[in-house]
Amino acid sequence: MRLTRLRLSRTINKLVNNQKQITAVFSALADPTRRGILARLSRSGENPVTALAKPFRMSPPAISRHLRILEDARLIHRRRQGREHLIRARSAGLEDARQWMAQCAAGWEFSFVALDKLLKDQQRKDRKS
Repeated sequence: MRLTRLRLSRTINKLVNNQKQITAVFSALADPTRRGILARLSRSGENPVTALAKPFRMSPPAISRHLRILEDARLIHRRRQGREHLIRARSAGLEDARQWMAQCAAGWEFSFVALDKLLKDQQRKDRKS
């Protein structure tokens, strides 16, 4: 009985934590500046913060806030090399959101298949009568 409760508790905690992570990812991706930063990183790999900030007309503290949000969502990794902060994209950060979208798509696909079957059955009945 205790083992079952422990497993259930771990499962619930994992679901809650995944939902928080998925929400953080979608929140981070909701901003066009952050999407632009990720797009630059995906094209060019690791970049210093100054190079990432160049195309955006905003202050260094504003860029830092965007990077902090991306980092909290686990979409980027930051490392220091001397005084320079180097940023690279983390594709693994998108995995929970990707799985969530895949589950939604599978559910929708199932619904469309069921609807298609229902409509075809109805058409057959209509032809018979």
